[in-house]
Amino acid sequence: MPGSLTEVVGLLELEELDVGLYRGSQPEVSSMARVFGGQVAAQALMAAQLTVPDDRSVHSLHIYFILGGDPSIPIVYDVERIRDGRSFTTRRVAARQHGAIIFYMTASFQVHEPGWDHQDVMPEVPAPEDSTPLIELINTRGQEGVDLWEQEWASFDLRYVGDNRAEDDPQRELVPVCQRMWFRANGELPASPTIHNAAFTYISDFSLLGASLLPHGVFIGMPNVQAASLDHVIWFHHPMRVDQWLLYDQTSPSASGARGLSTARVFSQDGTLVATVAQEGLIRPVTPRD
Repeated sequence: MPGSLTEVVGLLELEELDVGLYRGSQPEVSSMARVFGGQVAAQALMAAQLTVPDDRSVHSLHIYFILGGDPSIPIVYDVERIRDGRSFTTRRVAARQHGAIIFYMTASFQVHEPGWDHQDVMPEVPAPEDSTPLIELINTRGQEGVDLWEQEWASFDLRYVGDNRAEDDPQRELVPVCQRMWFRANGELPASPTIHNAAFTYISDFSLLGASLLPHGVFIGMPNVQAASLDHVIWFHHPMRVDQWLLYDQTSPSASGARGLSTARVFSQDGTLVATVAQEGLIRPVTPRD
């Protein structure tokens, strides 16, 4: 994973190999065994955006993670032009490594149009400056975790607001799972909306699946949990700036069959609902090996 925002932006700068064919680079240093799913999704969205007219922006994307990516070699993105209509444009992107497809994305783009407008109300939460930097929680697990965090995630500032699944919560079995955090890029991003949409897609894969584990007292990274993203959906409602605070309001309506489903609302600090996200992932209980 990139250790700086500059490197994240660099990952979004794809090399054009042919018409509709792009190559994405990998972080220079990473200890991860597989490519972070958010990186593949962000690069795929950048590839699709490079084939779409400037007068339309992404309003939804639907993703399937098929195989774990190899972080030692680049990823090739093949963009298929499905439709170019008067209002909507559709693209399908296949990501390839070692001659195999590891990822599929379908994305839809729309010209700006006026229409009816409503949204959910943003929940009342502590401000980012009153929330706990995630690095402080990581620090409770030892210096090794801090070093790994700074190597892999220093490009974003994440502040934990909390969750509603404390062991002594009398509402534990009566209310939906809820996990909330503030996040923003750790620095200023270029003004381009395509960069901000891709940067959001990148970080949206960070914590969402973990919400489905909250009721069970475990978390991703524990030796008795095998976790992996299976699919991912984003609906973009309003323009966003990822270098300004965004609230990730995450819930999990269901877990079954070794899979967990999580959904999230994303609000800007002024209360605007800028995106809705959903993800299903593998959360398989396993017996730790000695």
